[in-house]
Amino acid sequence: MSIAKTHQRRYTKTLAFLKKHLPQGSQLLDLGTENPFTPFLKEAGYSVQNTKGENLDDDFKAVAKTACDCVTAFEIFEHLLAPYNVLKELKADKLIASVPLKLWFAEAYWNEKDDWDKHYHEFEKKQFDFLLEKTGWKIVDAQLWTSPDPNKIGVRPLLRYFTPRYYIVYCERA
Repeated sequence: MSIAKTHQRRYTKTLAFLKKHLPQGSQLLDLGTENPFTPFLKEAGYSVQNTKGENLDDDFKAVAKTACDCVTAFEIFEHLLAPYNVLKELKADKLIASVPLKLWFAEAYWNEKDDWDKHYHEFEKKQFDFLLEKTGWKIVDAQLWTSPDPNKIGVRPLLRYFTPRYYIVYCERA
């Protein structure tokens, strides 16, 4: 499978964080449709069930009923208008979620041609922490990382070497 090096680095870091908190064989409900990261999870020994593409802003009750050891949400909450509802309704005891952070030097991602391919939120760390707290989750572990692209030249690519772009958390129900 051919994956961009920037995605490969992010997948490697995400998988290492997941392995730190969940044993192989854990049953995961991964919010969002099957994606290029799904095979990495399965190859690492996790049982993965993805959502089916339903609008989680409107149909969040469907995911609340799924039995699993942990819900994962890798770069999905920024695509929801109201991530509060899904986070509040999840019945799982564990959550691992990552979000892109708001960058002071770049606007939020916005695909004009695709209604699903937009970032309604790019969180500050404190905003995401507050959202998790208000929806009944306690952060047990968290990590930040940068997303440099060595193939690009300029001020923004340089800033990406030093400015955290991704934030991942392991949470348990409070």
